[in-house]
Amino acid sequence: MYSPGMISQIFATKSVAEIEAADASDAEGHQLKRTLSATALTMLGIGGIIGTGIFVLTGVAAAQYAGPALVLSFIIAGIGCAFAGLCYAEFAAMIPVSGSAYSYTYATLGEGIAWFIGWNLVLEYLFAVATVSVGWSGYVARLLGTFGMHLPYALSHAPFMQAAPNSFSVVTSGAILNVPAVLIVLALATVCYIGIKQSAEFNTVIVTLKVAVVVLFIVLGMGFIQHANWHPFIPAPTGEPDQYGWSGVFTASGVIFFAYIGFDAISTTAQEAKNPQRDMPIGILSSLVICTLLYVAVSAVLTGMVNYKHLNVAAPIALALDTYPQLRWFSVPVDLGAILGMTSVMLVMTIAQARIFYSMAQDGLLPPVFGRIHAKFRTPSVGTVVTGVSAAVIGGLFPVDLLGELVSIGTLMAFVTVCIGVLVLRYTRPDLERPFRVPVPWLTCTLGAAVCGFMIYKLPGSTWVRLIVWTAIGVLVYGFYGYRHSKLRTRVAEPVR
Repeated sequence: MYSPGMISQIFATKSVAEIEAADASDAEGHQLKRTLSATALTMLGIGGIIGTGIFVLTGVAAAQYAGPALVLSFIIAGIGCAFAGLCYAEFAAMIPVSGSAYSYTYATLGEGIAWFIGWNLVLEYLFAVATVSVGWSGYVARLLGTFGMHLPYALSHAPFMQAAPNSFSVVTSGAILNVPAVLIVLALATVCYIGIKQSAEFNTVIVTLKVAVVVLFIVLGMGFIQHANWHPFIPAPTGEPDQYGWSGVFTASGVIFFAYIGFDAISTTAQEAKNPQRDMPIGILSSLVICTLLYVAVSAVLTGMVNYKHLNVAAPIALALDTYPQLRWFSVPVDLGAILGMTSVMLVMTIAQARIFYSMAQDGLLPPVFGRIHAKFRTPSVGTVVTGVSAAVIGGLFPVDLLGELVSIGTLMAFVTVCIGVLVLRYTRPDLERPFRVPVPWLTCTLGAAVCGFMIYKLPGSTWVRLIVWTAIGVLVYGFYGYRHSKLRTRVAEPVR
């Protein structure tokens, strides 16, 4: 039944003091363990960013949308991320809790919008794990094929696929299940279940190896750039929607934005950082800067080595190497680097999603079982299991192109609200201590929201429809459970007559 108090609750905010007090008052055995340094946080950021975006989506975005101007698409997406990253850094230092954009929105824009963002973060992190697992499976199959071991099509591909690009129709592919995708997700969920310290150490090793592979590709590939491949730098529009021209450049920036998700996942581990006020901004901003430079360099080298029209393949970097006999020896290390890169992305996203579940359960918006902390490992155990099983099922059944754009739109929605939230809190609570402050907030926050909002606008219409469906499901979950069990309800809700 409708209650006048429903509206007041939807827009009720949870104060920063309440959020911090809830963290401090957790009973013994229910707190997350603080073990992460600034270096570990930076490595988590790089681990979450460099993966499918650089090893898979670069070729598709260049061939279908931007051509050699993919470099500009990465710069545009990087600028949007830089603005959003500054806003995340201010919030993460000021409110060092595990809820990321969800908790920040709860403190600024109200419970209803916080639920919407939390639901979109599920779309971001959960579907990111599933999406990357599909790319991981493809590279593993390719690597095994190099050594003469071929996985059966029925057990290495998704049984469902889009009928056509940007289509709403899903058809069967003849496959049964993408088994490698399922197995890697479950294996990494097990690592995350055991502990954050072990997960971070495992991630650091992987990040070191995959960055070395990316840098080596840049150095080796520079010697094989054919400058003719960069002309025209921005191909003329073909008449197809958003194909080439400046429109294609901006559309590509929205599509490859998937490549940048990961730095925001750092903020979900704030309750596990040793010194969050200092270390969170360092981890967020340093990982973003490092990865942007690598992305721009890789896209420039890749489109210089191979004409962009030939890059619409699942493994564009491997294609570039195979084009030149002198570089074919490096194909196996690149495949290994891609596999390692995607492994670390899935690891970080699994960590992040479990902590979003944890934070929402702490506020009563999800069942309390999601807030359960393992007595021995001190990790959100149930949230980790649910994330692993759900992502394994999704990744085993659906293809990468169907999942990737959903992740981008969910991420961009979160970025827009964080940018707005920083500006709102500057005016509503100027007295709060801010260990890190966004420079020129009225400009930085506005530009961050505008750039990310424009990239949302440029995403294909089919992605918007899927977002609307996802949001409708979220509204039902909030209406039937979250609203009724919210811990803020006793303070803001009026009795139903």
